[in-house]
Amino acid sequence: MDTLSFKTISANKATVTKEWVVVDATDQTLGRLCSKVAKLLRGKYKPNFTPHVDCGDNVIIINADKIVLTGNKWNDRIYLRYTGYPGGQRSTTPAELKAKGEDRLFRKVVKGMLPKNRLGAKVLGNLYVYAGSEHKHEAQQPKLIDINSYK
Repeated sequence: MDTLSFKTISANKATVTKEWVVVDATDQTLGRLCSKVAKLLRGKYKPNFTPHVDCGDNVIIINADKIVLTGNKWNDRIYLRYTGYPGGQRSTTPAELKAKGEDRLFRKVVKGMLPKNRLGAKVLGNLYVYAGSEHKHEAQQPKLIDINSYK
């Protein structure tokens, strides 16, 4: 039996193939969309996924202002953070984050779905969020993907 066919191939920075993809957020649910975007950023949909290497794609989210939250989650859901000082707990709602900028809400949600280490911080840098349908990454020739076709 040929044992060379059983070798596990581990990707590294030189052998990884990174692509640019565009995801349309129109009428998508925030959490469901962000969980798939986090998998794309991490590279989990690729056959040569390696946990300790940034092998994910660069993801451009367009129409971020048309995202959907069901129920009254725009005002009832609370995101907490702590300043580090006594009495320094601060809370914000998704509506407040969206008012400050479209990318803040997406970055907050996707960051919670990535590893809490240097790799997670590096992978989050591959996310680009735009409120309208225009983006400035045409030179990279990104391909538009249907996010609903992913699991």
